[in-house]
Amino acid sequence: MTLVVRCAWPRDDLMVDYHDHEWGVPAHDDRLLFEHLVLDGAQAGLSWRTILNKRDNYRRAFDNFDLEKVAGYGGRKIETLLQDAGIVRNRKKIESAIKNAQVSIAIQEKFGSLDAYFWEFVRGKTIVNSWKKLSDVPTTSLESDALSKDLKGRGMAFVGSTIMYAMMQAAGLVNDHIVRCFRHKQLVDSS
Repeated sequence: MTLVVRCAWPRDDLMVDYHDHEWGVPAHDDRLLFEHLVLDGAQAGLSWRTILNKRDNYRRAFDNFDLEKVAGYGGRKIETLLQDAGIVRNRKKIESAIKNAQVSIAIQEKFGSLDAYFWEFVRGKTIVNSWKKLSDVPTTSLESDALSKDLKGRGMAFVGSTIMYAMMQAAGLVNDHIVRCFRHKQLVDSS
């Protein structure tokens, strides 16, 4: 029997499945990138496990993260979302998702896609780090600082550097699996 070595943070089946199949996989689909943006913003002050448990509810509540639909949400939809126990019922986070959808559409118009825009901050290629242990992994980077600053300048909210770094990790712009983790090599080999 082969011992599987993975990062230390996944401690239950849900988190292990997310770690083993999703976290760090390069995302190039605008809908998925917007989903990462919204969910990582929703996580502010909460655990990722909480958000991961609510992810299907978010997909339902936010029309599967359809940018055009979310950008068009008005007061009635906001009130409906504030009553939805399946998501984080925080008005500022909900309103930021709507504003961030509107800004994302403007980004698509200027850059051609969210994919082109986000990946520009890592020069089109995953940054592969070589951390030995979880405590080595930073919470921000020069790239997440630049991305955060640019998004804030465009009018987005809940896009601080720490949130953007988490999004970059999740969406595979950064490979922060520890070097002994089986996913580190898999993701490097697949790029």
